[in-house]
Amino acid sequence: MKKYLAPSLKLTLVMLVLCCLVYFAIVYLIGKLTPGGGDGEKLLVNGKVVGYANIGQKFTNDNYFWGRPSAVDYNAAGSAGSNKGPSNPDYLQVVNDRIDTFLVHNPSVTKEQIPAEMVTASGSGLDPHISPASAYIQVTRVAVARKLDAAKVKYLIDQQVEKGTLGPDVINVLKLNIALDAVK
Repeated sequence: MKKYLAPSLKLTLVMLVLCCLVYFAIVYLIGKLTPGGGDGEKLLVNGKVVGYANIGQKFTNDNYFWGRPSAVDYNAAGSAGSNKGPSNPDYLQVVNDRIDTFLVHNPSVTKEQIPAEMVTASGSGLDPHISPASAYIQVTRVAVARKLDAAKVKYLIDQQVEKGTLGPDVINVLKLNIALDAVK
């Protein structure tokens, strides 16, 4: 038994150092090299933090672009999806309510034109991005609410498109709304 005890203890100590100290140090250092130094990319307006680029925000006012719905009401401490399937009656009612709300605020849009992402929550409930199609479908509402030319609003969307490297093109809703607030 003594023959196996010493090597087992040594291996346990080596693995503790590797898994608890070395791994943590590597992840910490990599995080410090990312935008925001591992704390997330803070978005500032006039020196004041207005949000984080990697966390979805709730916008319900007609003069702002809306992001994806959130199953956790945009609570970053409790990121999660709804875990309800597409045949769940409660889930279907929530989606239908979201469709109705979207149509009330966007009367020029038909139910068939609404991108699915505008009425279904993301897996994390905190998705900060929407597709360009989801932004373009909101142009009329935002332009009317802000008394802007629709072409100007579309141009602003074009400027905010982040080209997808491995995935589709996306638009960060908070960055788009910050840019929208800067328009005179």
